[in-house]
Amino acid sequence: MSFDFRQFLQSLRENDELLEISQPVDLRNIAALVAQSEKALLFSHVAGYSMPVVSGLFQSRRRMALAMGASYEKIEEKFRLAMEHPIEPVRIKEAPVKEVILTDSKVDLYRLPVPVFSVLDGGPMITGGVVIAEDPEFGMNAGMYRLMVKEKTITGIDIVTPNNLRRYAERALATQRPLPISIAIGAHPFEMLASTFKAPLGTNELGYAGGLRGVGLRLAPGETIPVPCIADAEIVLEGEILPEGWVHPEGPFCEFNRLMGGIHRNPHVRITAIMHRSDPIYYALHMPWENIWMSAPIYEAAAWRVLSEAGVTATAINVTPGGCCHWHIIAAIKKQPGDGKNAILALLSIADIKHVVVTDDDIDIFDPVDVEWAIATRVQADRDVLIVSNARSKPLDPSLPPTQGIPTTAKMGIDATIPENVPKERYQRIVYFNQEKAQLKDYLGKTGPEPQRRVDEDPEALAEKLYKVLMDSNRFFAEILDLFPNTAFNKIAQAVGLLHEQGKITQDNDGRYQLKGSPTGS
Repeated sequence: MSFDFRQFLQSLRENDELLEISQPVDLRNIAALVAQSEKALLFSHVAGYSMPVVSGLFQSRRRMALAMGASYEKIEEKFRLAMEHPIEPVRIKEAPVKEVILTDSKVDLYRLPVPVFSVLDGGPMITGGVVIAEDPEFGMNAGMYRLMVKEKTITGIDIVTPNNLRRYAERALATQRPLPISIAIGAHPFEMLASTFKAPLGTNELGYAGGLRGVGLRLAPGETIPVPCIADAEIVLEGEILPEGWVHPEGPFCEFNRLMGGIHRNPHVRITAIMHRSDPIYYALHMPWENIWMSAPIYEAAAWRVLSEAGVTATAINVTPGGCCHWHIIAAIKKQPGDGKNAILALLSIADIKHVVVTDDDIDIFDPVDVEWAIATRVQADRDVLIVSNARSKPLDPSLPPTQGIPTTAKMGIDATIPENVPKERYQRIVYFNQEKAQLKDYLGKTGPEPQRRVDEDPEALAEKLYKVLMDSNRFFAEILDLFPNTAFNKIAQAVGLLHEQGKITQDNDGRYQLKGSPTGS
């Protein structure tokens, strides 16, 4: 099967997740319109430009699932297998993205419909590009970085935080060499997800894209630089990170934390070529939610890995959107003694993760009410809350005071599992009588279920039968009801009442009815 950007858009169409806007739209309005839509939007007529613009592709779990070709719950597993079995890219000579090649004086970034997002943006931002670079020692690297359009051939690139591309740029700067890069806009989501992963230095993230595809990603040679590009992308920019250092103002821009970022100091990129299909579609990754949702499977994969390495059996992982899919993890586990604390320590070791909640596997960790209930009923703060001070932090955490260099943070874990020294009987969930059999929908029509015929049995005779039953074993009231399924409810209640009135029965410590004088009776 062919996996490219257009195939993904077609999948969204077929699943009613893409809305096409044929009326003319101003580039100024695209971000606001996408924010209002429950579907991805394709603007076929952008005023002043020949290219259509698509945005909002990953703003829901369902669209993420369509992008990855798996249910949302299985995305992490699919990505984890791709990391365990990467397939390296393959090189080809001819490429769809090279149907149009513009170099020298024909390079003009203002021909691309690059939108502005927020009222405080520093300028038009290229947000959906997969950036490929190569280093003589560490090989190929792929990542996603924003590029601020500054001139017809000049952009900024946000590599202010520690990452592999910054490392490559620093090494090039040390020898006063530009760093060649290709920037693929409109790549398949496999490439975007893989390049978002923080792989160890020297690991080619595009091998993970191949693992997701089941075949190697097709790369085509550069036209003006010695770095390849994604052959099936919609648009590719070729350029060089100039050896000037982190000196140019770049930003502000809306960040993944749902807040405005500030001015960063970053290098410039000189664009040397623009290549695209004959009818390209420009992809504008919409901030912050597309960035947020794309991050979740990355952190989920890391969570499963560290818990497995810690010997903790996890049953579910939730990297929560409220934590911007970067800072918060909730994990459900099959607990052995001590596993709650071990799980916390393992999860807090993941870069960027700030707060962790660990629950037993009876908690629905995708239901915030259930999670809060676990915290309310299973946690003693002095015993179950762990705080780790001075851990490395993500610079975009707005709760940190301004600092020079890499900031540090306090990390916190909450062990919301049932304590080892508390009887589990305290946590018996409420189960309504006949909750599986009695369904409300059956009673909402014009005719409800046929009433079951009940025997109007004499309570005294029924009490004698019940007395004999209790001679063999103690019974909950619900079990007594089940023993006499054809007897009217009120007659059973009266029979129990008669035995109680006669002083023949009482209840054991669990609430079962028993005969007085039995070993646990009174």
